Amino acid sequence: MRSLRRQRPPLVVPPGERALAWAPVEGGSWVLGTRDALYLDSTRLPWEQVEAATWDVDRSLLRVSEVGSWGEPRVEHALTLLESGRDADRLLQLVRERVTASVVISRHVPIDGRRGVRVVARRAPSGRSPVHWVYEYDAGVDPDDPFVQTAAAQALDAARDDLGLA
Repeated sequence: MRSLRRQRPPLVVPPGERALAWAPVEGGSWVLGTRDALYLDSTRLPWEQVEAATWDVDRSLLRVSEVGSWGEPRVEHALTLLESGRDADRLLQLVRERVTASVVISRHVPIDGRRGVRVVARRAPSGRSPVHWVYEYDAGVDPDDPFVQTAAAQALDAARDDLGLA
């Protein structure tokens, strides 16, 4: 018979953080979320460093990709959750809410037809960290092209101005 008490993960979070949602993962580890970060077993990943998270319900697979640098492969974590139900739902809801809350602004600027560059400002959902700006280039857009660089810089200036950060 299964206990009605939720099993607490064997992960320790730093002082000032509190586990809000968690789930066991294949291989004996855990994934855990706090207000400030996602813990992937022994890795602490601040929410503003999570570019995206996707959920494959059929395979119980959570994929988390980290914010990266142009031209470098993005770090991706693939986690198979061992349990579905309330704990997994709570974790997935927290991931969605925290990642969304970390995006301050995201603006796409077309350069060649629909292809272009996206200017993204992110910060910790708590608002206690500075805004971090990144460019995300669509496939086929050359970030070394002077025209692209000028368009990206103008988009960044406009976004900063719209946020009052110019």
